[in-house]
Amino acid sequence: QVQLVESGGGLVRAGGSLRLSCAASGRTFSRYAMGWFRQAPGKERDFVAAISWSGGTTNFADSVKGRFTISRDNAKNTVYLQMNSLKFEDTAVYYCAADYMGSWPFTEPLEYDYWGQGTQVTVSS
Repeated sequence: QVQLVESGGGLVRAGGSLRLSCAASGRTFSRYAMGWFRQAPGKERDFVAAISWSGGTTNFADSVKGRFTISRDNAKNTVYLQMNSLKFEDTAVYYCAADYMGSWPFTEPLEYDYWGQGTQVTVSS
């Protein structure tokens, strides 16, 4: 079993920044591709960003490209999502997910094996 716990969400003004963290349990973290997804009320869960298990490959949704970055620290079993220049439309519950030996493009939620409970990000004026 792998348990994922997100943190770092909250209220932020448009144009501001937040850094989300996802802490994983277990000893196999380094072999999982890690992804971030988000879901706004009444909408489907959408891909945001992902990073390969080796850390050498990343992918971003077009809507966040150039504003968000993803990184991981395997020694700490943690993946991060740095969100800059936040917009109102970024408001959603953000979920991290783990995909064992995941491969490009990392965008398919059905491929992920474990999910966190989510953390709320609200962007307002």
